[in-house]
Amino acid sequence: MEFQQLEMFAAVVEEGSVSRAAGRVCRTAPAVSIALRKLEEEMGAPLFDRSERHNYRLTASGKILYSFATRILEMRKEATAAVSEVRRGGRGTLRIGTHESTSLYLLPSLIHAFNESHPGVKTEVVCGNSERLLTALGTRKIELALIGDAPDDPQLERQLITRDELVLITSPQHRLAGLKDVHVRDLAGELLIVQGPKSLLRERMVRAFQEADTSFNVSVENIAIEAIKRMVAEGLGVGFVPLMCVREEAARGLLIVIKVEGINREWDLWLVRRKDRLLSPAARAFVEVSFEVARRWTGSSTDEAPPIGTKDHGSSRAVPVKRARSYC
Repeated sequence: MEFQQLEMFAAVVEEGSVSRAAGRVCRTAPAVSIALRKLEEEMGAPLFDRSERHNYRLTASGKILYSFATRILEMRKEATAAVSEVRRGGRGTLRIGTHESTSLYLLPSLIHAFNESHPGVKTEVVCGNSERLLTALGTRKIELALIGDAPDDPQLERQLITRDELVLITSPQHRLAGLKDVHVRDLAGELLIVQGPKSLLRERMVRAFQEADTSFNVSVENIAIEAIKRMVAEGLGVGFVPLMCVREEAARGLLIVIKVEGINREWDLWLVRRKDRLLSPAARAFVEVSFEVARRWTGSSTDEAPPIGTKDHGSSRAVPVKRARSYC
């Protein structure tokens, strides 16, 4: 079995015809047909159902080989890229996506630790909501996504990195500012400042109000968490944010943090990758470093994820990050 045979086989599967596959791999159609025949002889089984002319449907054996062929070809591509990077004097590129809030309050600590142990790696960061980041994983724009509420999808492998919680924030002058906890029903009629309609945080908040049969008013929407914090501080409404985003403002008395009953407050942060894609050496190293940092935060050797803000985590915004290109 040769790489070229696998390339031709994959091209036929993905293009749907021998002629189009031949153009893609810069070979003649007869050459592609010969390669397929030799591959079938080697496998000892037909790879395509040829009962319909020009309709190349995979057999059960063909589906199995295609799943392996794509991984083999992807591994070759990654190996070539890694060797090329070393030849040029570099150590590769880490391509990761995350939420705007996580890029400010968690990711810097992880990249700082990663840079110390793997100098020379360039980091590219893409920010967005979970839907955008999962799409970026599928299109190979990023290799890893650090997101909250990662879906339990059979195509994805997710690894818990840390735990946070959702809290309500108000200005110090707000009527609820003297309380430590309230119920969703206590927020009836409040002006809410929220993120965009595709935000998982917003979806959870809306679901909680609906389940409590409580009406709510949106005063401002489609804005980032940093803008929500500023508007809440100005008394324009209240908002829900991850606790890690407001520790500093709460400590300085600029915002009041309140726990809300009636809403799922757990906010787990996961490293997510696609199962059908091999990680680059840089991405694999980042996963290992992330878990090592998480263990240091808790002082534990287990895989249990730490709560954000424990031990040495501190304020991640103050951590310097080198060689990082961000698209937040």
